Amino acid sequence: MSKFQLPDLSYAYGALEPYFDQETMTIHHQKHHQAYVDNLNKAVVGTDAEGVELQAILAQVSQYSPAIRNNAGGHYNHSLFWQILSATPKTEPTGKLAKEVVATFGSLDELKTRIKNAGLGQFGSGWAWLYIKYNGTLDVVATPNQDNPLMETQLTSRGVPILGVDVWEHAYYLKYQNKRADYLDAFWSVLDWSAVEKQYEEVIDKLI
Repeated sequence: MSKFQLPDLSYAYGALEPYFDQETMTIHHQKHHQAYVDNLNKAVVGTDAEGVELQAILAQVSQYSPAIRNNAGGHYNHSLFWQILSATPKTEPTGKLAKEVVATFGSLDELKTRIKNAGLGQFGSGWAWLYIKYNGTLDVVATPNQDNPLMETQLTSRGVPILGVDVWEHAYYLKYQNKRADYLDAFWSVLDWSAVEKQYEEVIDKLI
């Protein structure tokens, strides 16, 4: 049995319509994410990364080959992405995360603007993130390709992602074509803040 596995989705491929279309979701999960999993399992064989947990690989990713870096990032990033989407999402944060969003960004709308601008400003393929720095504060950053803030190669933006939006064209092109901004706007209609809050609480508890 392969170490790394494609996670199941908690919703049907068509459940996020009309914001994320069924065909894109099916291809994105079954083909693109599956390819990252398969290629990662192949890439780690016979290397120091064999038997190492995914987050531990990312934390020292510069020690490994580009194939491990790209596919480990792709597997982690997509796994988080699926977890924070829902057909019946909580539409805004509450509690500790809501307070921290306001303290850091001024408002939820400003956070959304920051994430959208990060996604639009990412040239080519990549991701836009809301992440927790290791001092417990929030920040937004964009990363190229399948990089993420867990990687020690992120010299000025290291931390733990709690929200990520995929801006690779395979995530949106069938429905939105070149209109990345429209896709980023639609993202908020399927983002489940309860899932983001869960990520936040788990990370903060470990940092305290």
